[in-house]
Amino acid sequence: MWIVVTLLLALLSGALSLDKLNMCMDAKHHKVEPGPEGQLYGQCAPWHENACCTANTSTEAHNDNSYLYNFNWNHCGVMSDKCNKHFIQDTCFYECSPHLGPWIQNADESWRKERILDVPLCKEDCEGWWEDCKNDFTCKTNWHKGWDWSSGINKCPETSKCRKWTEVFPTPKSMCEQIWSNSYLYTTHSKSSGLCMQLWFTGPNPNKKVAEYYLNNAQQHQSCAQTTLLFLVVTSVSGMMYHS
Repeated sequence: MWIVVTLLLALLSGALSLDKLNMCMDAKHHKVEPGPEGQLYGQCAPWHENACCTANTSTEAHNDNSYLYNFNWNHCGVMSDKCNKHFIQDTCFYECSPHLGPWIQNADESWRKERILDVPLCKEDCEGWWEDCKNDFTCKTNWHKGWDWSSGINKCPETSKCRKWTEVFPTPKSMCEQIWSNSYLYTTHSKSSGLCMQLWFTGPNPNKKVAEYYLNNAQQHQSCAQTTLLFLVVTSVSGMMYHS
């Protein structure tokens, strides 16, 4: 019995010790491991001390129809500069951030093996993004799928008409959560709360402490569940030994 218990404890401790505070997801342009990148370009520069993106990726993140994904921001007319800067920042966050571990999930997609899900965004970032895009136009609520790619870049499908941003996304919450298939979770937390991830920041990256908070909470729940499971196993084995 104690051999079984020892093995279970080893497995459980190994699961809890997995470092998710400094890792890169397994996706199209991500590095295998995070590290310094002294020459990150433009809006990606805040991650230069520790990044999952390369300098080339950071440059391409700023280009329309870049080779990263051949994605056309101007699918319903030219996107305004103030709106576009948020999508550049969003790309930098996705490609460069080494602190997304608590929200990384397996993905069954041709262009990536992992994705992020329900990353809690700070209220200021989400609402500022929506505010700066509210006079732009788009034809889809979910930009991950359903495009016409026959020309090599994304175009609106015939069944979708271009509409004003606020018709497609009536609230900041709807935009942040729907546009990338629930990659982000809208929160009412402010940047000062330490409970949400920041797309925009200067100086040291504040997101590591936020990731640590959520990871610790998740591990506490996991540890409780595993302790209960272990107790049930030990009780069951003990009972079997007693009756044998």
